[in-house]
Amino acid sequence: MYRKWIKRLLDIIISGAGLLILSPLLLILWILIRCKLGSPVLFTQERPGRKEKIFKLYKFRTMTDARDERGELLPDEVRLTRFGKILRSTSLDELPELFNIFKGDMSLIGPRPLLVRYLPYYTKEERRRHDVRPGLTGLAQVNGRNALGWEARFAYDIEYVDHLTFLMDLKIIGMTVYKVLKRSDTLSGDQQTVEDFDKYRSKGQAG
Repeated sequence: MYRKWIKRLLDIIISGAGLLILSPLLLILWILIRCKLGSPVLFTQERPGRKEKIFKLYKFRTMTDARDERGELLPDEVRLTRFGKILRSTSLDELPELFNIFKGDMSLIGPRPLLVRYLPYYTKEERRRHDVRPGLTGLAQVNGRNALGWEARFAYDIEYVDHLTFLMDLKIIGMTVYKVLKRSDTLSGDQQTVEDFDKYRSKGQAG
């Protein structure tokens, strides 16, 4: 019953309350990002959700649109400002995902939504990570996130799918809060520097 009904109900209640309570903070961040990093304030990107249904993910932008003399975007590490780093380290850039959760694209807890272009590279077992809604945080994120290799990250995702319970979600929320307060790497699991999964899997297949 928890997996089918209660989890979604809690997502709606918590994300709705979060959007309401945090609305002053969201407005302040919106203004600061607009002034410091430019427009648009939101970064949007298509991601696969439950049953691989594609949805549009929302985040606050953390990089400028600085370009070279040819008009091409500068490398990410150059466009990522000190302000952008603060947004990421505090996970404030993830707050717009509360809207994704309220809509039903995501859940508070679940495997992180990865890039659409990774879909052809999953094994049948790895595709099971899409049997549940992707999450703002998840089991892999509180167990090392990008310190983990891809295989370990997917193993945690499948473990979550197979053992999803209220107690597990409660434990993950507690660990997430602890790591966020420590400003440890928890939420922005797809924003850090790791080898792209498609390149990683292609190299494995070639080998």
